[in-house]
Amino acid sequence: MSELISLQDIHFAYPGGAPVLCGLDLTLSAGERLSIGGHNGAGKSTLLHILVGLLRPSRGRVVAFGAERAEEKDFYEVRRRAGLVFQDPDDQLFCPTVAEDVAFGPLNLGKSRQEAMAIVEEVLARLDLAAYRDRITHKLSGGEKRLVTLAAVLAMEPDVLLLDEPTNALDIDNKVRLTEILLSLPQAMILVSHDHGFRNDIATRTLMLVEGRLTERPPRCVAGRSPAAPAA
Repeated sequence: MSELISLQDIHFAYPGGAPVLCGLDLTLSAGERLSIGGHNGAGKSTLLHILVGLLRPSRGRVVAFGAERAEEKDFYEVRRRAGLVFQDPDDQLFCPTVAEDVAFGPLNLGKSRQEAMAIVEEVLARLDLAAYRDRITHKLSGGEKRLVTLAAVLAMEPDVLLLDEPTNALDIDNKVRLTEILLSLPQAMILVSHDHGFRNDIATRTLMLVEGRLTERPPRCVAGRSPAAPAA
């Protein structure tokens, strides 16, 4: 499998804070659906933000789509090709209607209004969200906003999906719906989630973020005995 993203010896701390990432390494290959678990504050969202250049490590290398990324200009292509679905949909949705939010990305990629609206119709239909097209975005429920943020990211036709707690605010039916959608997509993914069942349904590989580094998920049973539960 071809390598899409690589983090090498990444170190990061917030100003005045303790180290969050301490020599972290990660690779994502085409076709992979990588799940990352870890306790609250372990640095999972920080890792995703470093991948798209919203945060910069104090040390280490970010390599994405065949090139090292260090300066702001280096991440323009990364943000186009790696679609980040934020943990809080309100950080991502800011247009008056669902159609305008989904069209925003294609328009900024240089699509004509006609081309962008055709993409909107196709993506909303694919996610069974056509009925939401003209809804006022800020009046949607938390779960509805979550699905619209995914539609907005998919409208940009990314090569990689970065999903930060995508099941937050989703009821059972919409969680099943989201699972079916993600399993049907061709994109490689990095999934951050506390939801063990969802992670198990989606992931082809699971890592745990512990003390600033990623480690393979421990086996569920050792010598016939159940080990201590891994950090959520």
